[in-house]
Amino acid sequence: MRLTNESQRQVLPEVLDGLDADDPRALRARRDLRRVHAAMRSVAILRGAVAKLQLAGQPHRIIELGAGDGTLLLRLARALRPAWHGIELTLLDRLDLVSAHTHEAYRRLGWRVTIECSDALAWAARHKDGTYDLCLANLFLHHFDAAPLTALLHGVASACNAFVACEPRRDVLANLGSRLVVFLGANEVTREDAVKSVAAGFSGRELSAVWPADSGWTAEEYPALPFTHCFAAVRAAARKSGGSRGF
Repeated sequence: MRLTNESQRQVLPEVLDGLDADDPRALRARRDLRRVHAAMRSVAILRGAVAKLQLAGQPHRIIELGAGDGTLLLRLARALRPAWHGIELTLLDRLDLVSAHTHEAYRRLGWRVTIECSDALAWAARHKDGTYDLCLANLFLHHFDAAPLTALLHGVASACNAFVACEPRRDVLANLGSRLVVFLGANEVTREDAVKSVAAGFSGRELSAVWPADSGWTAEEYPALPFTHCFAAVRAAARKSGGSRGF
C-alpha cells in the first residue's frame, strides 16, 4: 500500500505491534529503533521539551507510556545527571521488555524502576489522582485514532502534573526521512512501520485540540527538527513562580 503525505492522519496497524516479543524480526526492529532515535535527536528534543515546562522543582514520580525496552529514557536519565536523582520511575508497556542490564543501569543512577504491564487506555481509565509529577510519551500517541487518543490524553491530564509527548511529524520532510531508514540498516519491519508512523503523526495543533480544556494548564505544541512534533503541558501549580505563559 502506498502511503502519501495527506492532510488527514492515517492510523494503520504497525508490524512490530503484531510480532511476538522474541520474534527475531521484533528483536532487530527494537535495535533499529535505537538508531532511529539517534537520527531523530530524540533525547535532545525530549530534554528540551521538559525544559520548556519550567517545572518548579525536580520531578520525583515519573511515568513513561509505551516505554518499550526502557533504553530511551535511560539515555535521558544519563543526560540529566546529576541534576535529577532519587526518581521513582514507572515504565508502562503491554510487555516487559526491560533487560536486567537496563534495570542495573537505572539503579546506578539512583532511579528506582517499576515495570507496569498494562494497556495504556486501561491505565488512563483507572488513574485519576494526580499520582505522577511528570508523564512522558515518545513515538507512542500516533498509534491511537481520534477517540482513544482523546480518552488517553484525558487520563494523562488526570494522572499527572506535567506531560511531554514527542511524536512523528506529519510533513514532507518526515515522510522523506521515513523512507530513508534503510540507510540506517533497518529491517523490513522498521522500514514499513516508519512510513506508517509518519502517516499517523501530527501537525499544527492537533494534540492541543484534544487536550482537556482547563485553564489550570499551560500547553505548547511545536515542530522540532528534523522529524519530530512535540506537545508539552504543565499545571500552573507545578511551574516556577513567574514562568512565562505559553512557554
